[in-house]
Amino acid sequence: MYLPAVIPGLILIFCFPKFSYYPLAWIALTPFLVSLLDKSPQKAFISGLLFGIPYFFGTTYWIYHSITYYGHIPFIVSIALVFILSLYMSLYTGLFALLFSMKIKKTALPAMFLAPVFWVTVEFIRSYALTGFPWSSIGYSQYKFLAAIQVSDITGIYGISFLVIAVNGALADIFILRRRRASMPLFASYHTLIGYVVLSVLLLYVLSYGYWRTHQNRHGNNLKVSIVQGNIEQDKKWDASYQSEVINTYKELTLKALVYSPSLIIWPETSLPFYFGTDTDLTEDLLSFKRQTGAYLLLGSVIVKERPSANSPAKLTNSAVLLDSDGKVTYIYDKIHLVPFGEYVPLRRVLFFVDKLVAGIGDYTPGEKLIKANTPYGSFATFVCYEIIFPGLVRKFYSKDGDFIVTITNDAWFGKTAGPDQHFSMAVFRAIENRKPVIRAANTGISGFIDSNGKILLKTAFFERTIETADIKTDTSRSFYSKFGDIFSYVCIVLTLLLIL
Repeated sequence: MYLPAVIPGLILIFCFPKFSYYPLAWIALTPFLVSLLDKSPQKAFISGLLFGIPYFFGTTYWIYHSITYYGHIPFIVSIALVFILSLYMSLYTGLFALLFSMKIKKTALPAMFLAPVFWVTVEFIRSYALTGFPWSSIGYSQYKFLAAIQVSDITGIYGISFLVIAVNGALADIFILRRRRASMPLFASYHTLIGYVVLSVLLLYVLSYGYWRTHQNRHGNNLKVSIVQGNIEQDKKWDASYQSEVINTYKELTLKALVYSPSLIIWPETSLPFYFGTDTDLTEDLLSFKRQTGAYLLLGSVIVKERPSANSPAKLTNSAVLLDSDGKVTYIYDKIHLVPFGEYVPLRRVLFFVDKLVAGIGDYTPGEKLIKANTPYGSFATFVCYEIIFPGLVRKFYSKDGDFIVTITNDAWFGKTAGPDQHFSMAVFRAIENRKPVIRAANTGISGFIDSNGKILLKTAFFERTIETADIKTDTSRSFYSKFGDIFSYVCIVLTLLLIL
């Protein structure tokens, strides 16, 4: 009874990295949508749950790795926690199925209109509710389909989800219309026919727009950047006995990068195995080394912001620090969107019995300032770890100006799973949405460069100690999405409310 829901959920797993069989996403949901035509509200909601559980579990299973290997929680418990997260995310696909099933029975509007409007609404809500977790948005499966995803500089990632679901809806309408005519011979089909015309024109526009954008020359300057991938094992990063080895690794790799005369060198998230500024001897040693290089250096460090008393824990931030060619600190960005249960425990007073699942050095304090770094080569914002997956956060930094995007991360937590591949692929959309090239430095990979059309110029392998240098072209464009944000999603939400009422 529920196979038309479960099987599409399983198929969608293969549309995302590491598999990336993205064309399947354009047809996978068709049987699921058709099956909802005859479902009661209760069974439709259950179908949505059974569709979402394999879909989300299969695309977020990798979370277990950090919980088990670094949180020291048994494998069975870790998998159970991931299942609970998948169940929570499936509530949104359950809500989608409920709304779609109820309206497709009561209106002549085609599935190709109803399905994408409802889908974008619940997907957008999932991206913000309870701190937000936009992972596995169906639009991300299309990161390789550059011609189709250029329109995200207008609609954001949610516009791509809309298109994918609309095509699935159009295929479902073939079967839905046939069944409606069998039970209602006089059923008017002009709504569906008009829908096909509108969708065909929309797809033609999207592909034409994509072709134009990918062949367009935009204003910018050439910038040579080196990324340093230290490949430091996670359990050694804060081990005092390996402190000198970690520091020397980054120094040696940086000296190798200087051969290519980069203007900017980037180290990953929390690359320093000490507190920058607080551990004065190690900080001065780093600054002395930096003054020998000449290039700008951006690095990740934990910073002590405040220590209320000797017996109380320090207030720490997960930060990015920029040193200019003279070794002076010109910019410090404190990570704003922290990872719940990884970098802090939400609702600590209520969940006093819950410690962080991933052992760390303490709870972090979120940053508050939307600041960009200014250099002679252009201005940029730095996004730490999974901040890059939040389109609304990224665009806030580029609503007025900016030249390129930097993201630093440490994906060593997730081993050789699909997590780092998915994380990297999502940065493709931030490049297109804001029309800014993305430079990504990751401790164990994947590091790389993405141009402002979303084309992956270079990326490193997993767990490889290496440097990579590339010439990127900065981009001064201000996209519609950067200036105005998620207007497209808000329209879908309003349409959903109108359809419900």
